Amino acid sequence: MHQGKRIECTCLCLYDKSYSFDGELQNVIRDFKKYTSKKLIEAIQEHPESRREWLLKKFSFEAQKSGRAKNYKLWKDGFHPVILDTLEKIEQRVNYIHSNPIEAEIVFYERDYVNSSYRNYEEDNTVFCNVNIEPLW
Repeated sequence: MHQGKRIECTCLCLYDKSYSFDGELQNVIRDFKKYTSKKLIEAIQEHPESRREWLLKKFSFEAQKSGRAKNYKLWKDGFHPVILDTLEKIEQRVNYIHSNPIEAEIVFYERDYVNSSYRNYEEDNTVFCNVNIEPLW
């Protein structure tokens, strides 16, 4: 997505996707879902993946069931925005996003999940860029 938008925090799991964005939310979410759906389907089709057939059948079934997508449906309809207008709310959402793999019993510690931005937020981080949280108000 090349719209000048930033993804502030990420944690991608097959069962749940959580992100923190800046920008006009409805448009960002729409474009993000469209772009990532296209790229994920391309990656699944082009690269060896042991669950390729299962994933494509599942996404195809969801598209047929909803009637809203042509070939594949990866995302649920709608979204649940949270206004992050205080540092306390930002910290709570970042912690929530990073705890998803623990809640799903994928890992024991946030930093062990490779598809997460958790390590970017660690103070002693020397490999990943540290993230500075600055209030916008």
